[in-house]
Amino acid sequence: MPLIDRFGRAHDYLRISVTDRCNLRCIYCMGPEGVKHIPHQEILTYEEILQIVAVGAELGIKKIRITGGEPLVRKGVVSLVEGIARIPGISDIAMTTNGILLPHYAAALKKAGLKRVNISLDSMREEVFKKITRRGDLRAVQEGIKASLEVGLQPVKINTVLMKGINHTEVADFLRLAQEYPLYVRFIEYMPIGDHDRKYGRRYLPLSYVKETAASMGLPLIPADPPAGAGPAESFTLPGGKGGIGLIHPISRHFCHSCNRLRLTADGRLKACLYWQEEIPLRPAAGDRAALRELFRQVVGSKARQHLMSASAQHGPVSPGLMRNMSKTGG
Repeated sequence: MPLIDRFGRAHDYLRISVTDRCNLRCIYCMGPEGVKHIPHQEILTYEEILQIVAVGAELGIKKIRITGGEPLVRKGVVSLVEGIARIPGISDIAMTTNGILLPHYAAALKKAGLKRVNISLDSMREEVFKKITRRGDLRAVQEGIKASLEVGLQPVKINTVLMKGINHTEVADFLRLAQEYPLYVRFIEYMPIGDHDRKYGRRYLPLSYVKETAASMGLPLIPADPPAGAGPAESFTLPGGKGGIGLIHPISRHFCHSCNRLRLTADGRLKACLYWQEEIPLRPAAGDRAALRELFRQVVGSKARQHLMSASAQHGPVSPGLMRNMSKTGG
């Protein structure tokens, strides 16, 4: 029986965080001091992840996304992709990464069964890139994008979190990037996830700003069919463009009515929503297929109709309990 919640939404998509560690310190993800890491012994083993995915597949999970932290900092992640690709019922495996290590891993990931990558890139200007990430090499990310295109990890999507006063003046540059290269640039509204960022209100911009910028450039955004794995993005093409544009606006226009995803944290907790903090530990049931099936159904059965990010953006976190940073949930 498929995983259908109280509101008729079928869930066929599982996002798996394999680590809370990252080689960057992005301002919307964590504070400047980083995060207190989950102890190594509390992180799910690959064997446990494969057991959970296999049970999920029996319940209708078809799509997997590997996230972090930064997933490529965990040793052996290529073997995990290979193992997931062998599970009956799994038809699509993707990864979200900052791209820095992709020049070393792109070919191996493609061979292992990875279909697509989303690469986080919030600025194409070295000084702004360093301000956002607090470290890192922009050229390495650019080489990671190039390597992904070369080995056929397509479509290659660029995830760009729009932030007023930081990178909003680069919208035109990103629009041109999608015109000139076969890349799908997805602008994402800044989300109030975690309790580390006290400047949220000053940085948030609705994605209407992207449309306004395109209009001012005389560059119409033409509604288009989404590329593979577009999820909730509103998709567009550009005149003569080789790539495309996506707008993901969880604040100004939430897409909860069509949500089909679940999230598995690095320490083995299953969540029905990125925002809500309710979660159920799966690790105690690893190896017990019947127990895991019941826990999947329990999480889906308790899923709320929608998140309250818009209210949180205005008034502060409204969810009870500990507010996980993005790096501990998997974006």
